[in-house]
Amino acid sequence: MPPRTALARISEGFSTDSGSINDAAVVKEFADGLSRSPDMAVAVAAIRALTSVIKNSGAQTMMGLEKELKDAAAALQRCNPTSISLKAGCELFLRYTTRTSALEMEDFAAAKARLIERGNRFADISIRARQAIAELGARFIRNGSTLLTHGRSRVVLALLQRAVSQGINFSVVVTEGRPDGTGQSMARALDELGVPVTMVLDSGVAYALERVDMVLVGGEGVVENGGVINKLGTYQIALCAKALNKPFYVAAESYKFARLYPLNQQDLPVEHKPVDVGPLLPRSVAVDNPSRDYTPPQYISLLVTDLGVLTPAAVSDELIQLYV
Repeated sequence: MPPRTALARISEGFSTDSGSINDAAVVKEFADGLSRSPDMAVAVAAIRALTSVIKNSGAQTMMGLEKELKDAAAALQRCNPTSISLKAGCELFLRYTTRTSALEMEDFAAAKARLIERGNRFADISIRARQAIAELGARFIRNGSTLLTHGRSRVVLALLQRAVSQGINFSVVVTEGRPDGTGQSMARALDELGVPVTMVLDSGVAYALERVDMVLVGGEGVVENGGVINKLGTYQIALCAKALNKPFYVAAESYKFARLYPLNQQDLPVEHKPVDVGPLLPRSVAVDNPSRDYTPPQYISLLVTDLGVLTPAAVSDELIQLYV
Protein backbone atom coordinates (compact mmCIF):
# COMPACT_ATOMS: atom_id res chain seq x y z
CA MET A 1 0.00 0.00 0.00
CA PRO A 2 1.54 3.35 -0.97
CA PRO A 3 1.85 5.77 1.94
CA ARG A 4 -0.63 8.31 0.59
CA THR A 5 -3.28 5.61 0.20
CA ALA A 6 -2.60 4.32 3.69
CA LEU A 7 -2.85 7.77 5.23
CA ALA A 8 -6.02 8.54 3.31
CA ARG A 9 -7.61 5.38 4.62
CA ILE A 10 -6.54 6.21 8.15
CA SER A 11 -8.13 9.65 8.03
CA GLU A 12 -11.31 8.24 6.50
CA GLY A 13 -11.60 5.14 8.66
CA PHE A 14 -10.67 6.38 12.13
CA SER A 15 -12.75 8.69 14.25
CA THR A 16 -11.22 10.19 17.39
CA ASP A 17 -14.75 10.68 18.70
CA SER A 18 -15.06 6.92 19.22
CA GLY A 19 -11.63 6.38 20.77
CA SER A 20 -9.40 7.65 23.56
CA ILE A 21 -6.37 9.92 23.52
CA ASN A 22 -4.21 6.78 23.65
CA ASP A 23 -6.02 5.43 20.58
CA ALA A 24 -5.29 8.64 18.69
CA ALA A 25 -1.62 8.47 19.74
CA VAL A 26 -1.10 4.92 18.44
CA VAL A 27 -2.83 5.77 15.15
CA LYS A 28 -0.61 8.83 14.76
CA GLU A 29 2.49 6.71 15.43
CA PHE A 30 1.28 4.22 12.84
CA ALA A 31 0.62 6.94 10.23
CA ASP A 32 3.95 8.63 10.92
CA GLY A 33 5.78 5.33 10.43
CA LEU A 34 4.19 4.85 7.02
CA SER A 35 4.93 8.42 5.94
CA ARG A 36 8.59 8.22 7.05
CA SER A 37 9.27 4.99 5.20
CA PRO A 38 7.36 4.48 1.93
CA ASP A 39 8.52 0.85 1.64
CA MET A 40 7.42 -0.11 5.15
CA ALA A 41 4.67 -2.73 5.19
CA VAL A 42 1.43 -1.80 6.94
CA ALA A 43 1.81 -4.69 9.40
CA VAL A 44 5.36 -3.63 10.35
CA ALA A 45 4.19 -0.05 10.96
CA ALA A 46 1.47 -1.46 13.22
CA ILE A 47 4.00 -3.59 15.11
CA ARG A 48 6.22 -0.57 15.74
CA ALA A 49 3.24 1.51 16.88
CA LEU A 50 2.13 -1.21 19.31
CA THR A 51 5.65 -1.46 20.72
CA SER A 52 5.53 2.27 21.41
CA VAL A 53 2.32 1.67 23.38
CA ILE A 54 4.24 -0.63 25.73
CA LYS A 55 7.06 1.91 26.12
CA ASN A 56 4.69 4.78 26.90
CA SER A 57 2.20 2.84 29.00
CA GLY A 58 1.36 4.08 32.48
CA ALA A 59 -0.21 0.75 33.46
CA GLN A 60 0.92 -0.78 36.75
CA THR A 61 -0.09 -4.39 36.08
CA MET A 62 0.26 -6.87 33.26
CA MET A 63 -3.51 -7.05 32.97
CA GLY A 64 -3.70 -3.29 32.53
CA LEU A 65 -0.91 -3.30 29.96
CA GLU A 66 -2.49 -6.11 27.97
CA LYS A 67 -5.78 -4.19 27.93
CA GLU A 68 -3.99 -1.09 26.60
CA LEU A 69 -2.38 -3.19 23.88
CA LYS A 70 -5.68 -4.78 22.85
CA ASP A 71 -7.40 -1.39 22.77
CA ALA A 72 -4.55 0.04 20.68
CA ALA A 73 -4.69 -2.91 18.26
CA ALA A 74 -8.44 -2.40 17.88
CA ALA A 75 -7.87 1.31 17.16
CA LEU A 76 -5.35 0.46 14.45
CA GLN A 77 -7.71 -2.02 12.85
CA ARG A 78 -10.40 0.65 12.75
CA CYS A 79 -8.06 2.63 10.46
CA ASN A 80 -8.94 0.13 7.75
CA PRO A 81 -11.33 -2.59 8.95
CA THR A 82 -10.97 -4.60 5.73
CA SER A 83 -7.15 -4.76 5.74
CA ILE A 84 -6.16 -8.39 6.21
CA SER A 85 -2.44 -7.76 6.70
CA LEU A 86 -3.13 -5.07 9.33
CA LYS A 87 -5.42 -7.39 11.28
CA ALA A 88 -3.00 -10.31 11.05
CA GLY A 89 -0.03 -8.16 12.09
CA CYS A 90 -1.84 -6.87 15.17
CA GLU A 91 -3.03 -10.33 16.21
CA LEU A 92 0.41 -11.88 15.74
CA PHE A 93 2.07 -9.09 17.73
CA LEU A 94 -0.29 -9.57 20.68
CA ARG A 95 0.25 -13.32 20.56
CA TYR A 96 4.03 -13.04 20.27
CA THR A 97 4.51 -10.53 23.08
CA THR A 98 2.04 -11.78 25.69
CA ARG A 99 1.59 -15.51 25.11
CA THR A 100 3.61 -16.75 28.10
CA SER A 101 2.28 -16.65 31.63
CA ALA A 102 5.90 -16.60 32.88
CA LEU A 103 5.79 -12.83 32.59
CA GLU A 104 3.34 -12.77 35.48
CA MET A 105 6.02 -14.33 37.71
CA GLU A 106 8.44 -11.42 37.27
CA ASP A 107 8.16 -7.97 38.80
CA PHE A 108 6.21 -5.65 36.54
CA ALA A 109 9.15 -3.46 35.48
CA ALA A 110 11.10 -6.51 34.33
CA ALA A 111 8.05 -7.92 32.57
CA LYS A 112 7.46 -4.63 30.75
CA ALA A 113 11.10 -4.49 29.66
CA ARG A 114 10.77 -8.06 28.37
CA LEU A 115 7.69 -7.11 26.35
CA ILE A 116 9.48 -4.12 24.79
CA GLU A 117 12.38 -6.40 23.89
CA ARG A 118 10.00 -8.87 22.28
CA GLY A 119 8.20 -6.12 20.40
CA ASN A 120 11.46 -4.78 18.98
CA ARG A 121 12.59 -8.28 18.07
CA PHE A 122 9.30 -9.03 16.33
CA ALA A 123 9.58 -5.79 14.34
CA ASP A 124 13.15 -6.65 13.32
CA ILE A 125 12.11 -10.16 12.27
CA SER A 126 9.23 -8.72 10.23
CA ILE A 127 11.47 -6.17 8.51
CA ARG A 128 13.99 -8.86 7.56
CA ALA A 129 11.22 -11.11 6.21
CA ARG A 130 11.21 -9.46 2.80
CA GLN A 131 14.95 -10.01 2.28
CA ALA A 132 14.71 -13.62 3.49
CA ILE A 133 12.00 -14.25 0.89
CA ALA A 134 14.08 -12.54 -1.79
CA GLU A 135 17.00 -14.84 -1.00
CA LEU A 136 14.86 -17.98 -1.19
CA GLY A 137 12.74 -16.95 -4.15
CA ALA A 138 15.57 -15.82 -6.42
CA ARG A 139 16.58 -19.49 -6.68
CA PHE A 140 13.39 -20.21 -8.63
CA ILE A 141 14.32 -17.83 -11.45
CA ARG A 142 16.46 -19.29 -14.21
CA ASN A 143 18.51 -17.59 -16.90
CA GLY A 144 16.39 -16.88 -19.95
CA SER A 145 13.09 -17.46 -18.15
CA THR A 146 9.95 -15.35 -18.46
CA LEU A 147 7.59 -14.83 -15.56
CA LEU A 148 4.26 -13.10 -15.15
CA THR A 149 3.29 -10.96 -12.18
CA HIS A 150 0.12 -9.13 -11.18
CA GLY A 151 -0.12 -5.91 -9.19
CA ARG A 152 2.74 -4.13 -7.44
CA SER A 153 4.10 -6.32 -4.66
CA ARG A 154 7.09 -4.99 -2.73
CA VAL A 155 8.21 -8.48 -1.75
CA VAL A 156 8.01 -9.68 -5.37
CA LEU A 157 9.99 -6.62 -6.44
CA ALA A 158 12.64 -7.34 -3.78
CA LEU A 159 12.85 -10.95 -4.99
CA LEU A 160 13.33 -9.89 -8.60
CA GLN A 161 15.87 -7.27 -7.57
CA ARG A 162 17.86 -10.01 -5.81
CA ALA A 163 17.78 -12.12 -8.97
CA VAL A 164 19.11 -9.16 -10.99
CA SER A 165 21.91 -8.63 -8.47
CA GLN A 166 22.91 -12.27 -8.92
CA GLY A 167 23.33 -11.75 -12.65
CA ILE A 168 20.27 -13.75 -13.69
CA ASN A 169 18.80 -12.65 -17.01
CA PHE A 170 15.02 -12.91 -17.22
CA SER A 171 12.02 -11.01 -18.54
CA VAL A 172 8.70 -10.16 -16.94
CA VAL A 173 5.15 -9.90 -18.26
CA VAL A 174 3.19 -7.42 -16.13
CA THR A 175 -0.59 -7.16 -16.15
CA GLU A 176 -2.11 -3.70 -16.51
CA GLY A 177 -3.69 -4.09 -13.07
CA ARG A 178 -6.67 -1.79 -13.48
CA PRO A 179 -8.02 0.35 -11.97
CA ASP A 180 -5.28 1.53 -9.57
CA GLY A 181 -2.33 1.59 -11.97
CA THR A 182 -0.28 -0.90 -9.98
CA GLY A 183 0.81 -2.70 -13.14
CA GLN A 184 2.26 0.50 -14.57
CA SER A 185 4.05 1.18 -11.29
CA MET A 186 5.51 -2.34 -11.27
CA ALA A 187 6.59 -2.03 -14.91
CA ARG A 188 8.40 1.24 -14.20
CA ALA A 189 10.19 -0.27 -11.18
CA LEU A 190 11.34 -3.28 -13.20
CA ASP A 191 12.44 -1.09 -16.10
CA GLU A 192 14.63 0.88 -13.68
CA LEU A 193 16.28 -2.43 -12.72
CA GLY A 194 17.05 -3.09 -16.37
CA VAL A 195 14.61 -6.00 -16.62
CA PRO A 196 12.87 -6.44 -20.03
CA VAL A 197 9.16 -5.83 -19.38
CA THR A 198 6.03 -6.42 -21.44
CA MET A 199 2.65 -5.15 -20.26
CA VAL A 200 -0.55 -6.99 -21.18
CA LEU A 201 -4.17 -6.15 -20.58
CA ASP A 202 -5.74 -7.95 -17.65
CA SER A 203 -7.93 -9.75 -20.17
CA GLY A 204 -4.85 -10.95 -22.06
CA VAL A 205 -3.40 -13.18 -19.34
CA ALA A 206 -4.36 -16.52 -20.91
CA TYR A 207 -2.92 -15.37 -24.24
CA ALA A 208 0.36 -14.28 -22.61
CA LEU A 209 0.78 -17.35 -20.43
CA GLU A 210 1.71 -19.54 -23.39
CA ARG A 211 5.13 -17.86 -23.51
CA VAL A 212 5.56 -17.63 -19.71
CA ASP A 213 7.53 -20.11 -17.60
CA MET A 214 6.02 -19.27 -14.20
CA VAL A 215 3.66 -16.92 -12.36
CA LEU A 216 4.86 -15.02 -9.29
CA VAL A 217 2.50 -12.86 -7.24
CA GLY A 218 2.41 -11.36 -3.78
CA GLY A 219 -0.36 -11.77 -1.23
CA GLU A 220 -2.36 -9.47 0.99
CA GLY A 221 -3.15 -12.41 3.24
CA VAL A 222 -2.45 -16.14 3.48
CA VAL A 223 -5.39 -17.99 4.99
CA GLU A 224 -5.62 -21.13 7.09
CA ASN A 225 -6.00 -23.64 4.26
CA GLY A 226 -3.02 -22.23 2.33
CA GLY A 227 -5.11 -20.14 -0.04
CA VAL A 228 -4.24 -16.54 -0.77
CA ILE A 229 -6.15 -13.27 -0.78
CA ASN A 230 -4.65 -10.79 -3.20
CA LYS A 231 -5.41 -8.11 -5.79
CA LEU A 232 -8.49 -8.76 -7.92
CA GLY A 233 -7.56 -10.91 -10.91
CA THR A 234 -5.14 -13.18 -9.07
CA TYR A 235 -7.68 -16.01 -8.98
CA GLN A 236 -8.32 -16.00 -12.72
CA ILE A 237 -4.56 -15.93 -13.39
CA ALA A 238 -4.19 -19.00 -11.14
CA LEU A 239 -6.99 -20.78 -13.03
CA CYS A 240 -5.30 -20.06 -16.37
CA ALA A 241 -1.91 -21.14 -15.04
CA LYS A 242 -3.40 -24.43 -13.83
CA ALA A 243 -5.03 -25.07 -17.18
CA LEU A 244 -1.75 -24.43 -19.01
CA ASN A 245 0.35 -26.35 -16.46
CA LYS A 246 2.41 -23.31 -15.43
CA PRO A 247 3.75 -23.12 -11.84
CA PHE A 248 2.01 -20.50 -9.71
CA TYR A 249 4.14 -19.15 -6.86
CA VAL A 250 3.16 -16.75 -4.08
CA ALA A 251 5.66 -14.64 -2.13
CA ALA A 252 4.29 -13.55 1.25
CA GLU A 253 5.66 -12.60 4.66
CA SER A 254 4.59 -14.70 7.64
CA TYR A 255 3.01 -11.68 9.34
CA LYS A 256 0.36 -11.90 6.61
CA PHE A 257 -0.73 -15.36 7.80
CA ALA A 258 -4.32 -14.78 8.93
CA ARG A 259 -6.84 -16.78 10.88
CA LEU A 260 -9.39 -16.76 8.09
CA TYR A 261 -11.02 -19.66 6.27
CA PRO A 262 -12.94 -18.35 3.24
CA LEU A 263 -15.00 -20.90 1.36
CA ASN A 264 -15.70 -18.65 -1.61
CA GLN A 265 -15.33 -15.08 -2.86
CA GLN A 266 -18.29 -13.87 -0.79
CA ASP A 267 -16.46 -14.72 2.44
CA LEU A 268 -13.85 -11.99 1.91
CA PRO A 269 -13.92 -8.66 3.77
CA VAL A 270 -15.69 -6.27 1.42
CA GLU A 271 -13.52 -3.54 -0.08
CA HIS A 272 -14.40 -1.77 -3.30
CA LYS A 273 -12.34 0.74 -5.27
CA PRO A 274 -13.66 3.45 -7.60
CA VAL A 275 -13.24 2.74 -11.28
CA ASP A 276 -13.74 4.97 -14.31
CA VAL A 277 -15.63 3.03 -16.97
CA GLY A 278 -16.18 6.07 -19.18
CA PRO A 279 -19.06 8.50 -19.74
CA LEU A 280 -21.04 6.36 -22.19
CA LEU A 281 -22.21 3.70 -19.75
CA PRO A 282 -25.90 4.16 -18.85
CA ARG A 283 -26.33 5.37 -15.27
CA SER A 284 -28.68 2.49 -14.57
CA VAL A 285 -25.86 -0.05 -15.05
CA ALA A 286 -24.26 -1.15 -11.78
CA VAL A 287 -20.47 -1.44 -11.58
CA ASP A 288 -19.01 -4.01 -9.21
CA ASN A 289 -15.30 -3.56 -8.54
CA PRO A 290 -14.01 -5.47 -5.50
CA SER A 291 -10.34 -4.84 -4.76
CA ARG A 292 -9.33 -8.43 -4.02
CA ASP A 293 -10.17 -12.06 -4.63
CA TYR A 294 -9.43 -15.43 -3.06
CA THR A 295 -7.25 -18.06 -4.74
CA PRO A 296 -7.90 -21.57 -3.32
CA PRO A 297 -4.86 -23.67 -2.35
CA GLN A 298 -5.25 -26.24 -5.14
CA TYR A 299 -4.13 -23.62 -7.66
CA ILE A 300 -0.98 -22.63 -5.78
CA SER A 301 2.24 -24.54 -6.43
CA LEU A 302 4.35 -23.17 -3.55
CA LEU A 303 4.49 -20.24 -1.15
CA VAL A 304 7.84 -18.54 -0.67
CA THR A 305 7.87 -17.16 2.89
CA ASP A 306 10.38 -16.09 5.51
CA LEU A 307 9.53 -19.37 7.28
CA GLY A 308 10.73 -21.29 4.23
CA VAL A 309 9.27 -22.56 0.98
CA LEU A 310 5.91 -24.07 1.91
CA THR A 311 3.25 -26.13 0.23
CA PRO A 312 -0.26 -24.78 0.79
CA ALA A 313 -0.94 -27.78 3.07
CA ALA A 314 1.93 -26.76 5.37
CA VAL A 315 0.46 -23.31 6.05
CA SER A 316 -1.99 -24.56 8.68
CA ASP A 317 0.89 -26.09 10.66
CA GLU A 318 2.78 -22.80 10.56
CA LEU A 319 -0.31 -20.90 11.65
CA ILE A 320 -0.64 -23.16 14.67
CA GLN A 321 2.98 -22.41 15.61
CA LEU A 322 2.44 -18.67 15.14
CA TYR A 323 -0.79 -18.31 17.08
CA VAL A 324 -0.62 -21.00 19.78
